[in-house]
Amino acid sequence: MESILKQVLGIDVSQDELVVKLGRMRKDCITEVYASKNFVNNLSGFTSLVGWVNKLKNNNVSIRYVMEATGVYHELLAYYLDENAIEVSIVLPVKISNYMRSLDKKTITDSTSAEAITFFGLERDLAKWQRPTKVYKSLRQLTRERSQIIEMRTICKNQLHAEKSEAEPSESGVIRLNTHISLLELQEREVMSEIKALIKSDQEVREAAELLCSIPGVGILTAATVLGETNGFDLIRNKNQLVSYAGLDIIEKQSGTSIKGKPRISKKGNKYLRKSLHLPALSAIQHDKRFKGVFVRLVSRDGVKMKAAVAVQRKLLEMMFTIYKKKERYNPNYFIAKSESIVCEKN
Repeated sequence: MESILKQVLGIDVSQDELVVKLGRMRKDCITEVYASKNFVNNLSGFTSLVGWVNKLKNNNVSIRYVMEATGVYHELLAYYLDENAIEVSIVLPVKISNYMRSLDKKTITDSTSAEAITFFGLERDLAKWQRPTKVYKSLRQLTRERSQIIEMRTICKNQLHAEKSEAEPSESGVIRLNTHISLLELQEREVMSEIKALIKSDQEVREAAELLCSIPGVGILTAATVLGETNGFDLIRNKNQLVSYAGLDIIEKQSGTSIKGKPRISKKGNKYLRKSLHLPALSAIQHDKRFKGVFVRLVSRDGVKMKAAVAVQRKLLEMMFTIYKKKERYNPNYFIAKSESIVCEKN
């Protein structure tokens, strides 16, 4: 039998169906897909899927299940596989999309997507997925729920303003909109109370939130959002990875003298992280000399305030990661104290 170096099951996940491709890398580094099938996206389908794979796989080589982060539809399968001690990797959809373009695929279907995921898993050294800690998952759910409530309240307020601005406003319509706004405000307060109670209930999370809140501009809601969306920075290895995960990494297209695109952030990451950093960055610019210095320097160089504010968001996120890892509160005079200590050592 041919020697197999690696085995991967690529899974394209939709609401109702799992399209899977079983692939392997041979000793000569040739990759191939040698089996495919469709399964229902529920518990019975998961059981059938694992049984099918066990019959076809090479038992001498471990197998990795790889899938895209498709909304929430992939979560049940990921949890099922984790409970059964099966290795799983979850990849951002943008990575698969970029990889598919390199394959020059003209037709994109569930089948070709599953095939691309399989080859991607065979060619890449992917990190093993770990299920979120319960407290961090609850924080993520609550902060996202609050974000949705705020969005709905904004829509209702805009509708109310439009209704009142009409020549003959509908009194019953205004009453209903006011009632809806009051209900959303009540729900927002309830969710915030749950977030605060959840943080207080867990010592590790409470201490982490206190550290993050020592940074100017960062409040309990921002800390809760960052901790929830990153699972307490559990899978973040460095600041660059964190910035990329948030979609705050810089994209620049330049070639010779004819092509020179303006640098911009990718936005191909976690939108909840980016959104949670907007107001804290503006507050940090006002109340902290370090962040204000970054902002003023970039505005004086480029003349674009929004670009400078985004740079502060990135610095703020990196600072939160550093503070969390070092378990030290934010020190606004850190660089001053460090330079003084270096001078003392030289003397």
